[in-house]
Amino acid sequence: MAIAQSDLQARIEAAFPDAEVTITDLAGDGDHYRARIVSAAFNGLPRVRQHQLVNKALADLLSGPLHALALETVAKG
Repeated sequence: MAIAQSDLQARIEAAFPDAEVTITDLAGDGDHYRARIVSAAFNGLPRVRQHQLVNKALADLLSGPLHALALETVAKG
């Protein structure tokens, strides 16, 4: 089972409306992605907390169709 890159991007943008999101399909199989997310929601938060926010927003995908997601989160200053 896989998720379309556009669906993943839409889910992240819905969770972080101000975000600049770049999604890369790492394996061409629809279930291994890299996401770069730049958002003011991350301002003042340690990297671990930033990643926890993303993981919470995508919890249903991470326990199902999304096998791997490499995250790069950046606070928007």
